[in-house]
Parts: sequence; C-alpha cells; structure tokens
Amino acid sequence: MQSNLSRRIAALEPSATLAMASKAKELKAAGRKVISLSLGEPDFNTPKHICDAAAKAMQEGKTRYTVASGIPELKSAVCKFYNDRHGLDYTPANITVSNGAKHCLHNAFTVLIDEGEEVVIPAPYWVSYAELVKLAGGVPVIVETEQANDFKLTPEQLRAVCTPKTKCLLLCSPSNPTGSMYSGEELGALADVVLEKDLWVLADEIYENLVYGGNKFVSFPTVRPNLMERTILVNGVSKTYAMTGWRVGWTMAPADIAKKMGNLQSQETSNPCSISQYAAVAALEGSQDCVEEMRREFEKRLEYVTKRIESIDGISCPKMSGAFYAFVNISEQLGRTYDGKMIETDTDWCLELLEKKGVATVMGSAFGAPGYARLSFANSMEELETAFDLIEEFLAEK
Repeated sequence: MQSNLSRRIAALEPSATLAMASKAKELKAAGRKVISLSLGEPDFNTPKHICDAAAKAMQEGKTRYTVASGIPELKSAVCKFYNDRHGLDYTPANITVSNGAKHCLHNAFTVLIDEGEEVVIPAPYWVSYAELVKLAGGVPVIVETEQANDFKLTPEQLRAVCTPKTKCLLLCSPSNPTGSMYSGEELGALADVVLEKDLWVLADEIYENLVYGGNKFVSFPTVRPNLMERTILVNGVSKTYAMTGWRVGWTMAPADIAKKMGNLQSQETSNPCSISQYAAVAALEGSQDCVEEMRREFEKRLEYVTKRIESIDGISCPKMSGAFYAFVNISEQLGRTYDGKMIETDTDWCLELLEKKGVATVMGSAFGAPGYARLSFANSMEELETAFDLIEEFLAEK
C-alpha cells in the first residue's frame, strides 16, 4: 500500500509554539519545575458574565447546529462593536464566524489565493502564517524587517517585492511576535502602495485591545478611502476576553468574499461551537471593564519585562506597544559555550534554557527571525520575576 503523503502536507512545519509548550509539559510531567513563557495565551480566567451566558445557552437548549457562518446575534454584535469603535459600515453580510482566528486565516487564504499567487509577509511573523499560505497553494514572500525600525514593513520594501503574481499583503498590528504596532501614518503609507499595486490586505487585528503606553490602535481600512473593499479583517475573543479555548474568531470582508468563506466552512467544519458563539455575544455586548483590568495588568508586566531586559547585558528587544510578547535579540549569546556546551542557534539556546533552568521560550527562527527568542509575559508577576532571575543566571554561565 502506498504511503506517500501529499506534497503540501509533507512540506508542512509543525507549530513551534505548541511544540515548545509540549516539551515544557513533558518536563513538568517528569517532576521538573517549569515556567512557560512560550504560549500566547492570557493567564486570566474567562470573565464570569461570559461563562454565565454560556451556561444559560446550554440550559435553553442552544446546543444544535447553527448557520455555518455564525449565528445572527453574534454577527450583529460584531458589526456594532467594530462600527462603533472604528466607524466602519459593516453589516452581518460581511461577517463570517469561524473556529478561532487561525481558522479565519485558513478560510481567507483558501478563498483568496490561487495556485502560485504570492502573499507578502513581513518577518518576524506568527508561526502559522507562511504554512497556511502554502496549504492554500500560495507562495509566502517573506520580507525581513529591522529591529531598529521596530520590525515594521516600509512602503519601499513592499513596493520592491511586488510582482505580477502578488495578490495579498498580510499585516499583524499589534504584532505577534514583536509587540510592535503601526501608527496611522505608517499604515497610510502602506495603503498607498496597496492601492497602487491593486493588492488585497489580510489584517490580523486580534490584539487590538491590548495596547500600552498611551498608544492608539488604528484599524487598517480606516486610513484611506475604499480600503474596506480590498481588506479582510481578522479578529476574535481569544486574547481580549481570555477565551483561547472557546475557539471563536471572525472575519470582516466584502460580502461576496464573506459568502464564499461561509460556503467553504459549511463543507469543512460546519458551524463554530454554538455555546461559544453565545458566550462571544455576551463578551461583546457586556461590560468591557474586564478587558481594561486585564490590559492594565499586562501593561505592568510589560514595564517590568522591559526594565529587566534593559538591565541584562547582551540582550535587547524593540519597543513593545501591544500584545504580550517580548522579542528578545539573543544573537550575542550564540557561538558561545554554556556550561561546557556550544550554543550555535537560537533553537539551541531556547532548548538549553529550558533544560538547564526550566524556562520555556520560543526560538525566533520559527518566526522567520533567527537570533531571537520570543518571551510571553502572559504570566504572573511572580513567575516573570523568577523566570528572569533564571535567565540572568543562565546568561552568566560559561
């Protein structure tokens, strides 16, 4: 019997963030003390009023199939929430509710990209972006950005990589993994190239509510006229409301694209979890005090992490304006010996830190940026203090 796999699956890389989390769990199961700074997951519980709404939905028997593209109540709530906040005139016909933001991205790429078409992705980038493009038959065009520019794509870089096959630009702001965020002016300059080159934009705005230091989040379609008709926005409840396991995300797109994504989803997964959808309605329509409370706590942690990194010789990171990640430059630490072992790559460094000190991070090469390590500060202050003490010890070892 033939065992050959499809070329797309054979070329697929596993998620590095989940792989590091799995390794950390293995060590914990073996009795080791491990502090995980690897997963991008809020360490808060889902707010009570959202859980109560889920329980109420179950008690009312809302446990059956829904419309494949999402319940009308959630689509309306998404429209109102986004329109009130950003002044964009979305209707329920523009919304597709999916099983998390990753599923949204898959749907968008599958509907948008033909075989061989190119998607421009600034590096560093979230680990799944390039793999999802390849699964859709597209070609990820990775553009290296610079720490000195807070890892932001410039209009000149975008214009330089465009070819007749370029179909789409993918932007994540605030960024996973760097925490950097584009200003309105910077987005406008990129939008001018998008309009000039007749590109689509897939804007991942999942971290829009986690912004710090008095910075103002700007949604991509707001920076120039006529961008809504060429933009697919991705958002959801996972980061804002500590609902990663509930698996609810959505896209906001031109109605014909939204309909096609709904059709695709009807064949692949049917609807997202019905109970999770009703919980998401409560999240959007209820008090947002819980969001601000979590954001303030993350901001305290960001300030602490920034000071600790600045105090340690031989590492650095760009300014963090949003999300909950520090993307740490460890290039000076490579090519040296730790406790008698030569560390040549960022993967070696992260694995050695995990093995020797029990601190789990993610290698920058998984995000298209060798020589870096991503540290999530979605963890308690106590754990962060201990983790940075251990990292400092590790860096001091010869």
